[in-house]
Amino acid sequence: QVQLVESGGGLVQAGGSLRLSCAASGRIFSINDMGWYRQAPGKQRSVVALITSGGSTNYADSVKGRFTISRDNAKKTVYLQMNSLEPEDTAVYYCNAEGVRYYSGRDINTRDYWGQGTQVTVSS
Repeated sequence: QVQLVESGGGLVQAGGSLRLSCAASGRIFSINDMGWYRQAPGKQRSVVALITSGGSTNYADSVKGRFTISRDNAKKTVYLQMNSLEPEDTAVYYCNAEGVRYYSGRDINTRDYWGQGTQVTVSS
C-alpha cells in the first residue's frame, strides 16, 4: 500500500519561511511527476509547483522567486521551500505523486496519490 505523508506546515509571520516535506512509502518501483497544490478556504485547489522525475520544475506565477520545489528520488521525497511568505499563501498544502508504479503481488500497477494535507498559516 502506497502512502504520501506530509510534514512541515505551521504558523509563521509574513516574511518568514517554512519547508514542507512529503515522503512516499510502500512497495514503490518508480514515481513520475511530483508536486504541491494548495487550497484556501472557499477556493479551489490549485497547483503551486511541479517537478518531474528528471528535475524539471514549474511554478505558479504567484510563488515564482519565493518557493523552490526539489526532490530526492532515492528517498522518494519531495520538498517545498517557501520563503518570503505572505498572508495570501495561507492554505492547506497537498502533496501529489503522479504515475506511481508500485508492486502488487507479482504485478506492477500505476496510479496517482495525494497526501492528507498540511496547514500553512501566514499571519500579517
